[in-house]
Amino acid sequence: MEKEQLLEKRIAVLMGGRSGERQVSLRSGARIAAALERLGADVVTIDPIDLDWVERMRAASVEIAFLGVHGKGCEDGTIQGVLEAFEFSYTGSGVLASALAMNKTMTKRVLSTLDIPTPDYLAADPNQDLDLQCEEAIDRLGLPIVIKPASEGSSIGVSIISDLPEVRRIAYKTQHQFGEILFERYIRGQEVTVGLLGISENLRALPILELVPKREFYDYEAKYTEGLTEFIIPARLSDPLTKQVQEIALRTHQAVGCWGVSRVDMLVDTDGQPYVMEINTLPGLTDLSDLPAQAAAAGMSYDELIYEILTSAQVRLIASD
Repeated sequence: MEKEQLLEKRIAVLMGGRSGERQVSLRSGARIAAALERLGADVVTIDPIDLDWVERMRAASVEIAFLGVHGKGCEDGTIQGVLEAFEFSYTGSGVLASALAMNKTMTKRVLSTLDIPTPDYLAADPNQDLDLQCEEAIDRLGLPIVIKPASEGSSIGVSIISDLPEVRRIAYKTQHQFGEILFERYIRGQEVTVGLLGISENLRALPILELVPKREFYDYEAKYTEGLTEFIIPARLSDPLTKQVQEIALRTHQAVGCWGVSRVDMLVDTDGQPYVMEINTLPGLTDLSDLPAQAAAAGMSYDELIYEILTSAQVRLIASD
């Protein structure tokens, strides 16, 4: 389909929602909408926090939903399922890949099956004694240890702990707040992230971005507060290691079944071994987000990035007809 024909379609930018990443989503969505308007698109913005959001999309004769939402209920297949039920085309991955990528435990099981490196972990069983599981996790994974919610994004709820009493306290607190949790081996090394863009033979890894946070790790505050993280692009990796990290990111995107766009967050330890930490199916698109910085390093403007993501949604629409 020609660019002009695609941009003639009514596009809804979905932004906001009910997740813990609502404010980030509002920032992403506002930037997306502005880019689409600069491209000449017919744009409406929809906040799915409103119960009538589907009716509003239908009343506005929306044909494509550009997803600027993040987090639970938005990035986990839920909103994707609703859109498919009402036959809206949308950007990003489908229901299965979205649900899988949002659950870190399930993602790790898939990656491990395919020999894609990811840190050792122990998924907490809510039906078993948590104190005993804390001890088992420390015995198996050592200290310091990472505790994280299984299904949150933007490093929400992630903790790094160095002693048993604190591990117990944080484990109970995190489980109470978020439900399903997992313990993960702590990896010391470079924090890097790789954006993936395109479909089929056009799928490619963008330049690797290295993140140097001024906090203990690349947590929520470091992600979204200007000045708290140094961006280094291209990352300070050897050429062979750069290629290896990009290949692992591509394999991860394909293993999970992602579509159009994703971002794979990784750690490279002091021995040069990369580990996949998680994959994001709807990467942030704010002024401080990683994916736009990587696209810029590849020679793409923000508007060009947004248009390519939009194009992948249209390809999905054609493929499903």
